[in-house]
Amino acid sequence: MTRILAVWPFVAAMAIVVAASNFLVQFPFSYLGLGEILTWGAFTYPIAFLINDLTNRRFGPEAARRVVMVGFVLAMVLSVLLASPRIALASGSAFLVAQLLDVAIFDRLRKTAWWQAPLISTIIGSALDTALFFSLAFAAAFSFLDTGLGLEDGSLAFPVPLFGMGIEVPLWVSLALGDLVVKLLVGLAMLIPYGALITVLRPAEAVR
Repeated sequence: MTRILAVWPFVAAMAIVVAASNFLVQFPFSYLGLGEILTWGAFTYPIAFLINDLTNRRFGPEAARRVVMVGFVLAMVLSVLLASPRIALASGSAFLVAQLLDVAIFDRLRKTAWWQAPLISTIIGSALDTALFFSLAFAAAFSFLDTGLGLEDGSLAFPVPLFGMGIEVPLWVSLALGDLVVKLLVGLAMLIPYGALITVLRPAEAVR
């Protein structure tokens, strides 16, 4: 029971991060001329991978999966309140697939150098999460998921130059690629707190 209770701070942190990211992804980062290639959610979502990896290291993959599942349910409830149902659905689907893949990759690499498991799992998970989320949330192919709350107005479908130059792509594609770049940079930065915390959160027997 003590070990199960010890996992709940990770669950709460996961739910808060995902719900906040679901809300913030609706707002372009309008500074430095990056409004067409970046949203605020890119700065917060990589923290979810840090939480997942720390849980996996401390309690094992089964506990990490439980944190993902419980965090997913809590985050979905919060996201429906803070964002639209389509955003919540897109985020929930992308979150489950990407985070469960992160758990599997991290567990496979846990015996390598301390930085390899969190870095590689975060890179692959972030790429998959971004592709799934932005496609489900904003692509015209999934417009049937709209619920009359503003996403169906096509504002994210109009073409813009990719990264401000070159070929034109729908705005949501530009935002997805910009978010991915920032997520990878933030994920790389998350190695700093991960490296600092692994001395405190040493591996324990997996929660059963």
